[in-house]
Amino acid sequence: MQTQWPLQDAKNQFSKVVDSALQGTPQVVTRRGVPVVVVLAAEQYDLLTQKEQAENGFARLLLSMPTEAEDKGENCGQLDLALREVEF
Repeated sequence: MQTQWPLQDAKNQFSKVVDSALQGTPQVVTRRGVPVVVVLAAEQYDLLTQKEQAENGFARLLLSMPTEAEDKGENCGQLDLALREVEF
């Protein structure tokens, strides 16, 4: 369960905020009732950023593929293979 802390309370009880985050519960800090930051354990942060980097790497790979306009007149390295007869 997430815990919300008004900014002033989070400043006054920062040790509790950190201890709760280290136990696996992200801590939301609010300013004038609006969530502005989340305190979470470094291990959780690392997992989130690794997942994001992996997803961005896949997206970058897809975006690097040649478009139809770039490929016009070329076969993208595909081999011209003859089909063979198959009996069923």
